[in-house]
Amino acid sequence: MDRHRIAAGHSIAFITILIWGTTYISTKVLLVAFTPIEILFYRFMIGYITLLLVYPHRLSTKNFKEESLFMAAGLCGVTLYFLLENIALTYTLASNVGVIISIAPLFTAIFAHFFLAGEKFRPQFVAGFIIAILGIVLIGLNGSFILKLNPLGDILATLAAVVWALYSVLVRKISILSYNTIGSTRRVFFYGLLLMIPALFFFNFHIDFNKFTSMSNVLNILYLGFGASALCFVSWNWAVGVLGAVKTSAYIYIVPVITMTASALILHEKITWLAILGASFTLAGLYISERKTAILIKENQS
Repeated sequence: MDRHRIAAGHSIAFITILIWGTTYISTKVLLVAFTPIEILFYRFMIGYITLLLVYPHRLSTKNFKEESLFMAAGLCGVTLYFLLENIALTYTLASNVGVIISIAPLFTAIFAHFFLAGEKFRPQFVAGFIIAILGIVLIGLNGSFILKLNPLGDILATLAAVVWALYSVLVRKISILSYNTIGSTRRVFFYGLLLMIPALFFFNFHIDFNKFTSMSNVLNILYLGFGASALCFVSWNWAVGVLGAVKTSAYIYIVPVITMTASALILHEKITWLAILGASFTLAGLYISERKTAILIKENQS
């Protein structure tokens, strides 16, 4: 493969993760004026419209079983995941959420072990998982005992990671159907927005255009909707096509570093030694699991 194309793949993957790693900051800023459900709705409405303009073609599934995969992906990857994440940010630090969410690949491996053929894990994976969970516990202690934060936020962030893992398995199943990537993503966004409607009535959703008179609010909403939702889903999928899933996924490990750094610089959040230790354990656990995954893939290919 052309080395320039490979270099571009690495650059795109890094830029995508750089954007995703700072979305917690934008959400934290928006939570001053918006409720979690309002941020979620506006973000994905912008993302859906963007993808519709880019790819205005209709995606026709073959049967209800295929359509149900898109429904479930929309529920898990859009409605539940981002609602849990946004609510978590109202209780805990953006840096905490960034680190805890990065544990999602481990939960993904667990679900893949049971629901996807040819993706079994071995004892080394369990070791990495335990180390990463220890990191999450330390992060929770950092918030509840040192910074007097509500541990509910860390629990919700962990649940968000579990939900994202379910979404990842669903996306893997959808990818086998070989539909257009942009069209598939748009369909997932559609069901995410549709299934979000009941939550609008229970989580204090109000349309107030006065909130958009603030340039900060407008820029952060556009950043989440156009950049983090529409653009990043497409760029990430392209990078996976160039580099492969294993190499591209390795970039997820730098999300906590990006989030913690941005939180300290922009939000002036206090990053203690306990938080750094927890992040280190989480990254170490993720590395061990990913390292083993890479080895298994090489063994299967030999």
